[in-house]
Amino acid sequence: MGSKRSRAREQAVQALYQWQLTGQNLSEIDAQFLEEPEAIRIDIPYFKTLLHGVPKHLSALDEALRELLDRAIENVDPVERAILRLGAYELLYQPEVPYRVVINEAVELAKTFGSEQGHRYVNGVLDKLAQKTRAGEARAGG
Repeated sequence: MGSKRSRAREQAVQALYQWQLTGQNLSEIDAQFLEEPEAIRIDIPYFKTLLHGVPKHLSALDEALRELLDRAIENVDPVERAILRLGAYELLYQPEVPYRVVINEAVELAKTFGSEQGHRYVNGVLDKLAQKTRAGEARAGG
């Protein structure tokens, strides 16, 4: 993943994964990730938007995902859960990001961090969510 925004997503998924598992304070996780030397290579404002936006809208995100999943959100692999929540956040709350970019980035994250077939699951769920939430954009071929 090359762009600063892609690297921001990569770091955000790792930070959200940590938050999901530990329940650690978001500000502490935020500071920890931004202390890393890699931080200069990411879109820091976007990283913060994602890291703080997903927990802020967690119930709405999980609700949007719930009917598209074949199991309870709590039973989805923790890495894939973080990726799905991040993708759902971008689809619902970052309308300036084209839905195809959201899905492609999430699939790449799942290939990097998820289980062997996890990217297919992520792709299927987020594609269905995009059809529901970005129907106009999807019809326009955007």
